[in-house]
Amino acid sequence: MLVRRRALTAKLSLLMAAASVVCLAQFPPPSDSGQYAAKVLTMTGQVSVLKDLIPIALMEGNVVQVQQMIVTGPDGHATFQVLSDGSTFEVFPNSHLIFRKNAWNVKDLIDLLVGRIRVHIEHFGTVPNPNRILTPTAVISVRGTTFDVTVGEDDETTTVEVEEGLVQVEHALLPSVPKMVSAGQTLKVYKSEPLVARGLDRGTVAHYMLKALSDAANLASMRGGRGVLGTPGGTGVSAGDHGKGTPGSNTGNTGNGGSTGSPPVPTPPPPPPPPGGIVSGPAKHHTVGQVLRSTAKFLGRMVGITPPTFGPMQAHGLF
Repeated sequence: MLVRRRALTAKLSLLMAAASVVCLAQFPPPSDSGQYAAKVLTMTGQVSVLKDLIPIALMEGNVVQVQQMIVTGPDGHATFQVLSDGSTFEVFPNSHLIFRKNAWNVKDLIDLLVGRIRVHIEHFGTVPNPNRILTPTAVISVRGTTFDVTVGEDDETTTVEVEEGLVQVEHALLPSVPKMVSAGQTLKVYKSEPLVARGLDRGTVAHYMLKALSDAANLASMRGGRGVLGTPGGTGVSAGDHGKGTPGSNTGNTGNGGSTGSPPVPTPPPPPPPPGGIVSGPAKHHTVGQVLRSTAKFLGRMVGITPPTFGPMQAHGLF
């Protein structure tokens, strides 16, 4: 019963989306919208666009205009190229999407209603190319990357899989903290569950680990930490030397009268330890701060994240 109800809800959502396309068609798009169309590069099986709710079969070389809905059948697959910047997107079987539903904002590239797409956003040389993919449950912002987006037919769960680059994902229905998804990572967005409830991803955990190491290093430097190996060097009188006489002093008795000689010469104070808490001598030792900073840099190189930098006064806010 629940599965049937979900299927009915999905069908109603598609009908409402198709009706919205008809309503959008009543408002003419911008005059230059033709240059933001998409061209069919390759296709197999059943691939169509809806015009007045009537499916029109596509062929290689055809152009899809803004605000048109693309529909693929059980065997349908097509690759499209955006004419404005050369970006491409693949549409897989049993998918429904609207190409540039918001024609007045060319950065809103695709509204995926159900199914799966694969998107590759081109750069403008070294300049980022911001675009957005919208689903019933997620808003995906990209600047130039390759990733897959899948929307489930039953519960409209959105799955984002990143192959290259970095994308930002926000919940479309609930207030949540945006999450960054990097290459090799997958994120699911559930209709009734905020993103923050899914916990920290691997990149976020690594960031906080590096932050904690950097803060600890700054705290150790601020407190003037001692050497990790050994103790500060210096010379002085050992415990066994206390009470002994010094050269030239007379500690004996001169006779029965118990008279004493001249008073003992006071022992000079030991020299101060070397600066920075480094042990003097041939072996070199590093401070706690130096070791922690080196560890943070090493871990940063291992996970591909630059360790954060913080001022010494911020070192009190340890993670």
